[in-house]
Amino acid sequence: MNIGPYALANRVLVAPMAGVTDRPFRQLCKKLGAAYAVSEMVTSRRDLWDTLKTSRRANHEGEVEPIAVQIAGTDAAMMADAAAYNVARGAQIIDINMGCPAKKVCNKWAGSALMQDEPLALAIVQAVVAACAPHGVPVTLKMRTGWSETHKNAVRLARAFEGAGVQMIAVHGRTREQGYKGLAEYDTIAAVKAALQIPVVANGDIDSPEKARDVLTYTGADAVMVGRAAQGRPWIFGEISHFLETGTHLAPPLVAQVKRLLLEHLLDHYTLYGEFSGVRTARKHIGWYVKSLPGGADFRAGMNLLESCEQQLAAVADYFDGLQARMERVPGSLAARSSPDQARQNTEDQQEQQEQQQEEAPL
Repeated sequence: MNIGPYALANRVLVAPMAGVTDRPFRQLCKKLGAAYAVSEMVTSRRDLWDTLKTSRRANHEGEVEPIAVQIAGTDAAMMADAAAYNVARGAQIIDINMGCPAKKVCNKWAGSALMQDEPLALAIVQAVVAACAPHGVPVTLKMRTGWSETHKNAVRLARAFEGAGVQMIAVHGRTREQGYKGLAEYDTIAAVKAALQIPVVANGDIDSPEKARDVLTYTGADAVMVGRAAQGRPWIFGEISHFLETGTHLAPPLVAQVKRLLLEHLLDHYTLYGEFSGVRTARKHIGWYVKSLPGGADFRAGMNLLESCEQQLAAVADYFDGLQARMERVPGSLAARSSPDQARQNTEDQQEQQEQQQEEAPL
């Protein structure tokens, strides 16, 4: 599929996640098979553009094109300025955040809260498109199915956004009221796809090649967007893309390969954040990698006490060397989470993601 002039290599995309999809993570996902990745949301507040947090979020050094930046805010003029600012810094695609459920964002009427104010939402889209058009920069948008079960307006808004010039829409199959609880529903995504001519991307609970295939078939969507399932498992993009193309599964990665990927990820992470912040923010990534592996919980507990890059790198290397003596490959792909029982097993991950978005929200 295409986003404006940019042709994507496959139909598997990285969902923007606050505190997760920084440049090192995006680069790794693209290297391992993702066709496209969007940055963490960047605030539209001009007074915060020069802060360290915003500069890190807007860092795209060495990133594979296209460079996509997500912006968040509630004022149409400010959002237009934010779009122009990021285009000047190298953004090739601007994405509008109308999907974030974090209270810190929604309490300021940004993110998915904008879906409650349809005139304002449309005014923001029109202003951002107008700011990007002279530069030939396409505008995309990520949204939810609605604010609540009784207020699902994704189809109506999507039609309006397409009319205003948005060139791709991603829909997370939950309302803002749900957060990350329960199961994603795909009927609304299918309805959005049926109503539009532009590409539509399905997001929510896509955690295996089979689930990606089934969601694409059910919704008719042009692509899938993977979020939480890629945490600690960035090779999922290659697994899904290979399965969609061939109907066959890739072998799980070798333990030695995962060790190398994680160590490279950590070195890139430290370069962006420095030692003090880098060691601390890397802990969650390491924890996700080892969560389902033998001895992972005990290793994580000890690793969280380490204070230097050297200690962290050595601990990771030692853990995977020990694991390699026990197994050649990491455990295979998780089965598609299609039942309520399986969904409940993800409660801890869902809560962690909500807390992360609350903490990392830029507004």
